[in-house]
Amino acid sequence: MVLAASGFKKPYHVLVFSKTKGFRHESIEVGKIALIRLGLENGLKVDTTENAAIFNELVLKKYKAVIFLSTTGDVLNNDQQSALEGFIKRGGGFVGIHAAADTEYDWPWYGQLVGAYFKSHPEIQPAILRKCKEAKLTRDLPKDWKRTDEWYNFKQISPDINVLYTLDENTYTGGENGSNHPISWNHEVGKGRSFYTALGHTKESYSDPLFLNHLLSGIRYAVKDIK
Repeated sequence: MVLAASGFKKPYHVLVFSKTKGFRHESIEVGKIALIRLGLENGLKVDTTENAAIFNELVLKKYKAVIFLSTTGDVLNNDQQSALEGFIKRGGGFVGIHAAADTEYDWPWYGQLVGAYFKSHPEIQPAILRKCKEAKLTRDLPKDWKRTDEWYNFKQISPDINVLYTLDENTYTGGENGSNHPISWNHEVGKGRSFYTALGHTKESYSDPLFLNHLLSGIRYAVKDIK
């Protein structure tokens, strides 16, 4: 596998968190393996956990970014929420994959961190994503990207997000966000950075070179390896 976004400037250390209190995606296990492999291939140190106790200031100091891999429900207590918030405010990075938007509905700051909350989805089907503009985060990805996934509809979409791809609702059935349907985006949160992609429901996603490139570019943004 050759990824054009490969090669980090430093051996950054990131944490993959995949705790679930609601629906649990079958793709989580292959997702963890894929992220570990991406790290090995690109000089990125990757730890994985489902233990929320790791979210304390002392432990989080060792990481450059945290990756929420299809987390669901209320996964952090108040102290752990404060630790994550402090981590981001001090300049840490966040990457949310798929159901990371289906997490912590009662914590408004988290919704702002991700950029939106999950609302609903139709059945898995093909659709076309439209690139919003050329950027380092998407330069190696198609302008019109056709793929099969579980397509999220969103609520409470932040006006501050920088949309990377929109979902063309004319190319599938079940869309509820209209002509402006963001499906992947990035934005700054205090001194930190956040990247989110709604892609990644299916196991097959984690062997798709384009999707892995998408994730790797998002991680590079979150750890401030690219602008």
